[in-house]
Amino acid sequence: MSEPIQVDFGNDKSRKTSGSSSQEVLIPPDRSGLKIVIDFIITAVVGAVIYYFWLPPMNFHSPDFYIFWAVIAGVFILSVFLTSSALIKPEYVPYAKKRSKIPLIIVIALVVIFAIGWLVGCQLFRAKSYSSLLSVDENTDFNKSVTVIDSTKDFKNVPMVDSTASETLADKVLGDLASIGLESQFDLATQYSTQINYKGSPCRVYPLRYGNIFKWINNTRDGFPGYVIVNMNTQDTQFVFVDKNQNTENYIKYSPTEHFQKNLKRIVRFKYPQMIIGNISFEADDNGTPYFICQSLKMRIGLVSGTDVQGIVLVNAVTGDMNYYSTDELKTGKSSDGTDLTWIDQVYDVNLLVQQYNYYGTYNNGFWNSVFGQTGVKKTTTGASYLAIDDDVYCYTGVTSVNSDESILGFILINQRTKDALFYSQTGATEVSAMNSANGAVQDKGWQSTFPLLINLDGEATYFMALKDSSNVVKSYAMVNVSNYNIVATDAANGNPYLNTCIDNYVSALKANKNKVIHVDTSVDMPTDSPVKGSDSVKTEGDGNASAPKESKISGVISDILSQNESGSTCYYVKLENSGAWYKISADDYPEAILLRKGQRVYLTVAKAESETDNEEEFYSEVEGLSEYESQA
Repeated sequence: MSEPIQVDFGNDKSRKTSGSSSQEVLIPPDRSGLKIVIDFIITAVVGAVIYYFWLPPMNFHSPDFYIFWAVIAGVFILSVFLTSSALIKPEYVPYAKKRSKIPLIIVIALVVIFAIGWLVGCQLFRAKSYSSLLSVDENTDFNKSVTVIDSTKDFKNVPMVDSTASETLADKVLGDLASIGLESQFDLATQYSTQINYKGSPCRVYPLRYGNIFKWINNTRDGFPGYVIVNMNTQDTQFVFVDKNQNTENYIKYSPTEHFQKNLKRIVRFKYPQMIIGNISFEADDNGTPYFICQSLKMRIGLVSGTDVQGIVLVNAVTGDMNYYSTDELKTGKSSDGTDLTWIDQVYDVNLLVQQYNYYGTYNNGFWNSVFGQTGVKKTTTGASYLAIDDDVYCYTGVTSVNSDESILGFILINQRTKDALFYSQTGATEVSAMNSANGAVQDKGWQSTFPLLINLDGEATYFMALKDSSNVVKSYAMVNVSNYNIVATDAANGNPYLNTCIDNYVSALKANKNKVIHVDTSVDMPTDSPVKGSDSVKTEGDGNASAPKESKISGVISDILSQNESGSTCYYVKLENSGAWYKISADDYPEAILLRKGQRVYLTVAKAESETDNEEEFYSEVEGLSEYESQA
């Protein structure tokens, strides 16, 4: 029998005297001790199930850690209310509240710790730390860093297709599995594919996943027979069997797309319970052995901010053997035991690198500058591509001003193994503008450009791209000059892509427009009150007069600049000091014109010069050449 319930029925005066008027009467349920034990068992079981499938790290630097333990506390509180019947018998609510007090305090403590940890790491207070996550070398030479491809058509290391076209090629080769009776059993696990340098060629490798749950049941015992590799230069595609004799004992057994004890993240988590697992990617070494690479992340700012990579776990996809390597080892290419690591191409994923560069470009001069003055604030353009340089893979993206996305200030190359970052100052068209130029060249065909690949052709920064039809089949190639996206060339555009024709057409376009391939020094800051006298402000080549003959070259310091939209294009009208003439510059012809400002010296080639008139604002000359800005002595 349960003990009798004891209730204090004292009068109001006695309750006021004892100070218990605000206290709730605690009525414990039957077998309350046993039920507490049951609550702990339920919490432990539910927590183990949640942990097994969720796999949160036991690390104070991970937001998942706080969420997990808050959920566990919530499970215990819910269990107390259920086992005590407090949800259906209100008299047991005070008892359930008392039992829930400690877990509730734990939840509050977790929230407070997380909030304080986030606050001390927020960008408002730690802008400099965010800008330091990535170290960028801005004293670089494009011709020395990016291998020059000359017009003799040495394109053996240049990808001819993008990731989408590569995926289409990879899909078709899955039919090779019919030879072992496994056709239609697998799909490509594209989210883990990686562009790598494989035996000196740019390739993309694709692991597999099961077609559906029933195909998993039929095949999980043996695993995956291999993976797909696409040579992005030659477009040769093959299915690589991990065992040439199709011995199922040597099939790929561990993958992020597997389940239960073969799931890649699960086996890594059980060996490294504190590790914050980041991006997972698939690669193959030079012998063709498949590996998965799991990032080990570290929060470098405050408690839960400033995500960065501190190392990787390299997992053999066949055996499940794994080793941890620090970023210092990966940067040198040698592990502490002498293992060669240079074949690993992706330690840092492109999304993380772009995020860190944007922190660098945004907060390099402090948080408030990024909000108000925005002096020197830069950001990456939309999209990214990959370059192969010295057997490493670099991610590439353009860099533009935060106030403009019409042209680039330069571009950034970041080594995905070492995180070495190189910035190249280069004014010109954004990748999207280049794609539009290429699409316009074949608009009657309806083909669409891939995201551009940056190449160095005869010393000229050039966007190279494929033009595809609606089936992702490459139909043509296009090249667009970075400095001037009006210099565009394709091949014959007859549906049979011919690279050599495209190169020849582009080189011819470069020669025909050599005066329009312009390099602009945007770092010049001329004081607007700079002393200029007489003919020193407007210098001409020709007859030496300010009213120069046709095709004269004029230099001077900008005294005024206006802009106007004409038929969808922006035109700039520039006046030079000590000259009444206005010079018209089309932004379509010279995208760098948007960078012109008062006080800069500029060199112009004009179509004609007219005598100055009383009504100066109605008078201008067309500009046919725009050369370097330079500071005035």
